[in-house]
Amino acid sequence: MPLAFGLVRDHFEPRSVSGRVGLLASLGGVGLASGLVVAGPIVEHLGYTWLFLLPALVTAVVALAAWLYIPASEALGRVRLPWLPAILLSGSLVLLLLGISQAPRRGWLSAPILVSLVGGVLLAVTWVVSELRAPVPLVDMRLMRRRAVWTTNLIALLVGAGMYSVQAFLPAVLQTPSEVGYGFSASVTHSGLMLLPFAVMSFVGGVIAASVLRRCGPRVATGAACVTASAGLATLGLLHDEVWQIFIALALVGLGFGLVYAALSSLVVGAVPASQTGVAAGMNANIRTIGGSIGVAAMSSIVTAKILPSGFPVESAYTTGFLVLAGVTAVAAVCGLLVPAQVPPPGVIRPEPVPGDPVSGRLSR
Repeated sequence: MPLAFGLVRDHFEPRSVSGRVGLLASLGGVGLASGLVVAGPIVEHLGYTWLFLLPALVTAVVALAAWLYIPASEALGRVRLPWLPAILLSGSLVLLLLGISQAPRRGWLSAPILVSLVGGVLLAVTWVVSELRAPVPLVDMRLMRRRAVWTTNLIALLVGAGMYSVQAFLPAVLQTPSEVGYGFSASVTHSGLMLLPFAVMSFVGGVIAASVLRRCGPRVATGAACVTASAGLATLGLLHDEVWQIFIALALVGLGFGLVYAALSSLVVGAVPASQTGVAAGMNANIRTIGGSIGVAAMSSIVTAKILPSGFPVESAYTTGFLVLAGVTAVAAVCGLLVPAQVPPPGVIRPEPVPGDPVSGRLSR
């Protein structure tokens, strides 16, 4: 996705970049949600191995199409990859995500989890130091200090927790036997189809993102999107006894997350120079994934805290979990107030003064 954003910025007029980036971001979310919808029929009719084989075939076709039809970018020359920062960043992400994802099962205070988390933090700090000293950094930390960049990354962390957690745990609610006292006894296929409103409204949110950004500005657009998603998550927590309640909640969640992801992608692309588009978008995607891992781990701890004799979680655990996610997304809406009131459109970069960077300061003035 970050490479796609960079290609769009290289090959299209600046006035059309925001809309195209928003559409790409929403299609990524639609693809993720659609995977949940089609996974059920694939498992039931072809077997679980085709969950891997079919995407492998599709990805191979896409790779060939990219090679044949995407024009080469002339915006950048060839540069040498700084291997040390790349290794440090990869190592820190692996250790952090491994520790967070395994903590609910092994315990947050177990020795392997503590070693993994502490090691991930130490590698992350070392990575930042190496980037600040590198003559050609992998990620320019001065750009990460731009207000439009760090605010969008903060919001991505919070909304990532909500989006990934819904996709991970709502199918479990739908597939729970109704004899337990909640759930719909849905099959894998049926539960996937019930998530269709989420996929459809995610696409709608991405399509309208550019227009909403132009009409309302980044602050209002981001805040409204997060509030919409938060309302949907709260609805899931409080009202999940009827199918129509699930559909309404998923429509709100899909619309909110589709809009906010597209808006964040447009904001971060518009806030950095063209040469840093892929880096800034990639970091935003990484941070969203980290937020998703934290959210899923927290949700797992909440849901498994109290188990019925039947082996299923109590209904109140899901209620609490979805309400917590609604609260986290509401905090993201508040953080939307920190987003700059106006962000230049992609291609019209106005450098901000960066401490210790006299060139940037002169350009800004």
